[in-house]
Amino acid sequence: MMRILTVFCLIGLLLAGGCAEPMNKTEKGAVYGALGGAAAGALIGQATGKNTKSTLIGAGIGAAAGGGIGAGVGAYMDKQEKAVRDALDSVEGVNIVRDANVLFITFRSDSQFAVGSYVFNASAQNDVARLATIFRENDKTDILVTGHTDSTGSEDTNQALSEKRARAVANIFISNGVAAARVTTLGMGESQPVASNDSEAGRRLNRRVEIRVTPR
Repeated sequence: MMRILTVFCLIGLLLAGGCAEPMNKTEKGAVYGALGGAAAGALIGQATGKNTKSTLIGAGIGAAAGGGIGAGVGAYMDKQEKAVRDALDSVEGVNIVRDANVLFITFRSDSQFAVGSYVFNASAQNDVARLATIFRENDKTDILVTGHTDSTGSEDTNQALSEKRARAVANIFISNGVAAARVTTLGMGESQPVASNDSEAGRRLNRRVEIRVTPR
């Protein structure tokens, strides 16, 4: 096991050292994939050969394969991120963040629903439908839709409302051709505020629907 950890650390240092310039997201994906592939390859090599040479060979093969996969995933998510940003560029109350190969899209709920409601206003429904088209065309991802509320009202009411809003978004995705098996919904109620509920501005930020897009 110590031999495998040593090899893994060496490969990590070599990969990091070979990237003197700042990496774009695709290059980062390749590095992450290479590290993961190296670890898996080293384990296989050690298990079959039970010596340092086999461990190194396995790590090398795994790093090459994992690096290629990681780069491919990064490029795939680059393309999807650009399509999402282009589609929602003019939409008020939307925040888009990319963390490695995971894409986070947050809709402020007051730009989609009336306070206390889970029925979409017309323009918001069109925004989500455009997003659904992108997800339908980029089907190698899974989608988690999470609803959040402010602390106004009872916890039970807020929990139910957050679940219904998440399902409302998911229903538009599915009705526009996104496979239901790719979409999961979750309601968090008032439990995860991103701002203080003591002000109207803070409560507006807390009323939101978050969409997490993860490559398969």
